[in-house]
Amino acid sequence: MTTLSPYDSMSPVNQTAYRAKEAAATLAPLPRAAKDDALLAVADALEVRASEIVEANAQDVARAREAGIGEGMIDRLTLTPERVRAIASDVRDVAALPDPVGEVVRGSTLPNGIDLRQVRVPLGVVGIIYEGRPNVTVDAAALCLKSGNAVLLRGSSSAYRSNTALVRVLRDAVHGAGLPADAVQLVPGEGRDSVRELMRARGLVDVLIPRGGASLINTVVQESVVPVIETGTGNCHVYVDADADLDTAVEILVNSKAQRVGVCNAAETLLVHRDIAPAFLPRALDALAAAGVTVHADERVMAYAEDSKATVVEATTEDWETEYLSHDIAAAVVDSLDRAVEHIRLWTSGHTEAIVTTSQQAARRFTQLVDSTTVAVNASTRFTDGGQFGFGAEIGISTQKLHARGPMGLPELTSTKYIVTGDGHVRR
Repeated sequence: MTTLSPYDSMSPVNQTAYRAKEAAATLAPLPRAAKDDALLAVADALEVRASEIVEANAQDVARAREAGIGEGMIDRLTLTPERVRAIASDVRDVAALPDPVGEVVRGSTLPNGIDLRQVRVPLGVVGIIYEGRPNVTVDAAALCLKSGNAVLLRGSSSAYRSNTALVRVLRDAVHGAGLPADAVQLVPGEGRDSVRELMRARGLVDVLIPRGGASLINTVVQESVVPVIETGTGNCHVYVDADADLDTAVEILVNSKAQRVGVCNAAETLLVHRDIAPAFLPRALDALAAAGVTVHADERVMAYAEDSKATVVEATTEDWETEYLSHDIAAAVVDSLDRAVEHIRLWTSGHTEAIVTTSQQAARRFTQLVDSTTVAVNASTRFTDGGQFGFGAEIGISTQKLHARGPMGLPELTSTKYIVTGDGHVRR
């Protein structure tokens, strides 16, 4: 009698996840050297086969232009030989990072003589659902491989040809380095059905990480039966306190908003203490105008806009909750630090908030009261980033409170297990 494997009756998506689960079991015990060799092979292959990747990407870019997609999104989608080389360099950087697997988080010898250790272990099979940028395909694969995880990649249909070419290169390199090719897989299908099926692959997929806009993230969080690490949108605030240094405040504001607008750690709301508003707002509005930023202002900010070069429009309730990802910022005058905190609590996405102040008391109160992944004191919101934090790289920025919060580096792609070592111990 022939016994059929469960694999035979699975859908293509579940078959992919099943192969990833088997690959994850092979990856978990590998030493660092084996994983690093595979990553270096990936970096070399990306450079050698750059023309193949760029050619596939050009097809996606052409389709995007035909569909009328904006230039900002097309720029994120586009891969050039220089960008492929930069991606390869990032992979080498990941290879150089410490391996979190096997790290002892804590340990002790219990009174009964048992040795107890809590050690880091891979999560297993990590599914990444993301939009637009094909560089995420390589970044996610590299971080998952380094942390001993198999990865299932589900990018957007707009980058399907690019992602297909990239994953083909990754799999060939990983296999050539002696690791299972199925450690890196593209989830089959371009439609939403494959995403839904991935979200229901509980038992085959250990965790899903969505990266993208609010709609994508909310869909995954609300519909997935697979555990989700939520990477959040960035409705980030800059609060200029009554005791702020004006030059510092202007510089931090403009950098937070305009250094790069289409990212989750860009500032989307400016809050200004009423006592400093007369001195600060005229300068701030002109500086924002020079940076090409449109200000969505409340009535009190509008009062300072008459002689300004800024483009100022009246703010609506919707502006306070909007992640613009563009050259736009909402702005309001508040009566106190506590009022600023109340505004932030009401509208924040929990990503990053900044205070500009020379008062240690104000800084301390702000950091105590604001509950976001990152609170910056006299620093730009743009520093909330795995690379800037010295993590080397990140899989995303988690705005939830369980397992991981803030920029997620290699340790956040692990779980832990306890190892109990005795000498014939039995419990009485």
